[in-house]
Amino acid sequence: ESHQSEVEITEASINSFKKLLEYIYSGCMNLSILKDEVILEIFSLSNLFGFTNLELSLCKYLRSNINVYNVCPMFAAARLYQHKELVIEALNFTDCHALEVLQSESFLSLSPEALQEVLNRDSLYAYELDIFRAVCRWIKANQDDEDPEAKIKVLSAVRYPLMSLDELLSVVRESQLVSSDNILDAIQLRNTLPSHKLKFRGQLKPNLNIAHPSQGAQVMQGEMRSALLESDSNGHDHERGCTRHLINESDSGIMIKLGHPSIINYIKIQLWDKDLRSYSYYIEVSMDQHDWVRVIDHSNYYCRSTQRLWIHPRVVQYIRIVGTNNTVNKSFHIVSMEIMYNSEEMNLVDIEKGLVVPKFNVATMDMNAIVIDGVSRCRNSLLDGNCKDYDWDCGYTCHQLGSGCILVQLGQPYMLSSMRMLLWDCDDRYYSYYVEVSVNMWDWELIVDKSKEPVRSWQLLQFNSRPVVFIRITGTFNSANEVFHCVHLEAPAQVPLDLNTAEVEQEISNLQVTNKLNNNELDEPESLETSSTTVAETSTAVAGSLII
Repeated sequence: ESHQSEVEITEASINSFKKLLEYIYSGCMNLSILKDEVILEIFSLSNLFGFTNLELSLCKYLRSNINVYNVCPMFAAARLYQHKELVIEALNFTDCHALEVLQSESFLSLSPEALQEVLNRDSLYAYELDIFRAVCRWIKANQDDEDPEAKIKVLSAVRYPLMSLDELLSVVRESQLVSSDNILDAIQLRNTLPSHKLKFRGQLKPNLNIAHPSQGAQVMQGEMRSALLESDSNGHDHERGCTRHLINESDSGIMIKLGHPSIINYIKIQLWDKDLRSYSYYIEVSMDQHDWVRVIDHSNYYCRSTQRLWIHPRVVQYIRIVGTNNTVNKSFHIVSMEIMYNSEEMNLVDIEKGLVVPKFNVATMDMNAIVIDGVSRCRNSLLDGNCKDYDWDCGYTCHQLGSGCILVQLGQPYMLSSMRMLLWDCDDRYYSYYVEVSVNMWDWELIVDKSKEPVRSWQLLQFNSRPVVFIRITGTFNSANEVFHCVHLEAPAQVPLDLNTAEVEQEISNLQVTNKLNNNELDEPESLETSSTTVAETSTAVAGSLII
């Protein structure tokens, strides 16, 4: 082109190119007076000629001015120039306005590949018959330049088993676009497959609680139904502010119907928590109230207070929560409930064997963990996240060697493979201990045994991944006195697990202790024992005087 006297530009109209020239000389462009098609042409030209700043500005403008008439050409341009954010914005808009977009004229201009990408989304929430009719319109509009293979691929994106028998036999068969064999296959699948195996479409409203009356949700089963979907989760007691059901084989639990079939991945429920009771339960979901799929099974785990439950994304309309145990009585109580597709926090967890694998510390008061047994001046100081402000008088939890332990209950079962804890280290003393875990307070597994080792300060604990609800830390030795002290606990460990700084420091510290032992250099243990402290069986005692 550099050797040509004239260069033909076919990517845009004269008007669009003039606007680009005006921008080159003036550095500004008034988008409010331009038509959508002109803005999209300038967007194309800015990419072609490398005007990066203009391209980004136009992308931002298009995202904030998306509508039914420009979404399809905008989506096509975003795909072509690989603007991921604009692609996502266009697809999300299409999902929310599916029928209007399917019936628009610009829909007919989509390429076969772009059309398939739209139709393949579970979140394209429209009746399948409307989707089929839109595909028929697209085929008719593009029949002159249509690749026969593209027509087959586009038609295959329609989910025929979601249609009724009458729709398949009348509308689909009469179109003569789908073979009789394919229609018969769809009928057979519809009649034989359980509903959870059908590939439903559902609304996708990220980070919005759809278990709310404003979204059409209603409680269909359970006592005191009106309480569950109310926003106030604080004003509850035995008689008000919670929905409940009797725990027995004949009671089918608490059931919620969502306003529309919806894609969800997160359920948050507030269990009644005015005392230290624990519950067990399971959750099932359905599209038709006949075929139920169990997505959460905590029937063998002790759970308390707020439950933050993650599942693999799926389309549901009915949710059923069935309590199987209450450590105090025979009723199952839920104070509040949220259901949503949570995209803001989904990167903080994984799912393994139906349980949450957290990437953040869940042994905190904010995550509803509590200290059941152990002595401290401040209740739950072990779980307050503060691992710096501690001294001889406060900032730690302890127990008498040979009697008791430090016992922590997490809010719900988690799949864990690591923990980290800080032993009191304001002097050179060293400790020995072991750690056990349980899901029900009856069956205990030993995960770490340092009862024969001299250790101090930070302890990084790694073990095979397993469900954990209760953590029991038992001290067996203190070189200074007869009390075991722990400052901080976190689960999982919030440090890298491969050759991290804490691990190196821990090994150096333990090595120093071992060398002192071998050389008999340790000072005589100093006991600062004052009056004894009683440990309550069900709560952490706030001691008037502790042993350091």
